[in-house]
Amino acid sequence: MNASKILAAAALSFVAIAGAQAETYEGVQAPVSALSRTDVQAQAVAAAQAANQNVVRGSRGAETVAVSQPRATVQAEAVRAAYAPDQNVSSGSRFNSKVVSTLANPVDAAARSTGASKF
Repeated sequence: MNASKILAAAALSFVAIAGAQAETYEGVQAPVSALSRTDVQAQAVAAAQAANQNVVRGSRGAETVAVSQPRATVQAEAVRAAYAPDQNVSSGSRFNSKVVSTLANPVDAAARSTGASKF
């Protein structure tokens, strides 16, 4: 019993020593502000009452896009590229080869037969 009392007293003395050396917590950084509390509160009230404060870009529907070419021109270019007979062949498709297209594009042939040129 004497040994357990001595050990308990020693443990309590270590806790007391550790508690006496503890520092007070003052936060990670000291608060620094150029504005007074009333100025900050006034800004918070003004921001809370502002119109459209929760509106983010794109939340009111699709945005308009600046168009550089007419829609018909872009569509004609897409159709011509889609109907190209050698659209999946490039000059690097085979070793040591150069691809020169000798096939007529069906879109160009149709434009020549009607006499209209889209490009």
